[in-house]
Amino acid sequence: MVLTSERLRHPRLFDKIVTADKAAELIQDGMTVGVSGFTPSGYPKAVTMALARAVKAGKKCRIAIWSGASVGPEIEEELASVGAVSRRAPYYAASNRHMRNGINQGEICYTDVHLSHLAQQIDYGFLGKLDMAIVEAVAITPEGDLILGPGVGNTPMFVKHAEKIIVEVNIAQPLELEGMHDIYVLPKPQHRREIPIYNACDRIGGPYVKCGVDRITCIVESDIPDKVRDLVQPDELSEKIAGNLIEFLEYEQKAGRIPAEMLPIQSGVGSIANAVLAGLAKSKWENLEMYSEILQDSVFNLIEAGKVTCASGCAFTPSPSVMKKFRSDPKLYRQSIVLRPLDISNHPEVIRRLGVIALNTPMEFDIYGHANSTHVIGTHMMNGIGGSGDYMRNGYMTIFTTESIAKGGAISRIVPMVSHADHTEHDAMVFITEWGVADVRGLCPRERARLIINNCAHPDYRPLLLDYFASAERKYGGHTPHDMDRALSFHSNFIHQGTMKI
Repeated sequence: MVLTSERLRHPRLFDKIVTADKAAELIQDGMTVGVSGFTPSGYPKAVTMALARAVKAGKKCRIAIWSGASVGPEIEEELASVGAVSRRAPYYAASNRHMRNGINQGEICYTDVHLSHLAQQIDYGFLGKLDMAIVEAVAITPEGDLILGPGVGNTPMFVKHAEKIIVEVNIAQPLELEGMHDIYVLPKPQHRREIPIYNACDRIGGPYVKCGVDRITCIVESDIPDKVRDLVQPDELSEKIAGNLIEFLEYEQKAGRIPAEMLPIQSGVGSIANAVLAGLAKSKWENLEMYSEILQDSVFNLIEAGKVTCASGCAFTPSPSVMKKFRSDPKLYRQSIVLRPLDISNHPEVIRRLGVIALNTPMEFDIYGHANSTHVIGTHMMNGIGGSGDYMRNGYMTIFTTESIAKGGAISRIVPMVSHADHTEHDAMVFITEWGVADVRGLCPRERARLIINNCAHPDYRPLLLDYFASAERKYGGHTPHDMDRALSFHSNFIHQGTMKI
């Protein structure tokens, strides 16, 4: 046995230790299971892998999985590959191939939900009962409360509502993570008051997830690290996008539309988002604050450089380089980072009060300002909407950043009409590519179209987009001119010819 009183801080907890295989026996066909963690950070591993082995050996078991966002392959891939997933919510990532294929083939029923919404929908009883919660913890207190790892997600709500609770205590997660969390559970309406966060790193809750020794069904030892790789270094294209963004924010600050001390920043996930944050290291700003959901590698670099003094999120991604930084100076990061439940990190009230500048990356956007974050050619899920909608609808300033083309130029990220709309024209203020900035605040659709095409589209696609817009304006007119015979022609061309450039 590896676990000691340093990890299990009440003697009765040792009586609850079982093997992963034994714990997996508790999960039965038709159950709904909530798992801890967030993009893949702080999620359970041993029990779900044991369940996958049992299903592969003949156990009949298909379950619904709720999470914070995407989790690691020990859940998504292991269970989806043996057909053990019946339903999934609220998010999954494209990197989990078997889960993606199951969803797109109709074998797994997927509900794509704004990340700030799932916890409260569970609390309101909208989604039915939660049979089981599987939670990865760093340690368990003498009171039976859970010290989480680097990802909070929807864990507090899962623990509140689950009929049974399995805790994986993972010794691969450093004990120094204790104290980073601020766990605050909202009461239900009509008993809610304001969430008293007035600065990005205000603490309003406690450091542990309330549970209790008696509610813990069993405990499983684990030493499996999170499956997170170091992000690739920013390339020339992403650095151009970051440069355009910083230049725009500096301009807005000079114009008095952003205060001198800078507002808190939110950033989505991925290589472009990471590059944009890395670009802040070269900016003039000091003492920056972040109010975001996921804190990527660049955030740790910015903290180390003294650029960011406060970062609030739902999780951080413990890539090898990030974990090395954390272990080298845990005090610095504990005092600079606050980890919150997802329904607090993404709550519209707090985002609006703090005046968060929201930075997110769409798969495509159209000439009128609608954006698609989830679907390939309108039909196949790439990944869920995540928290981008929470921030883009409620941010002080909402900015989409992306490269103008993909697949070597065969795909234009700017199209006449998006094939699927996750964010409407009403939610986005600014679009930035490597070619420039389109600030569409206060503009009508026709004005937006001209600005987006001329400032953001790749030169290879500008003539095609301008031709479409002029034709639609001439033939059909209207407030938002569209030629419905040609509106999805870019996508149709790609399906039939392998390129949008026709």
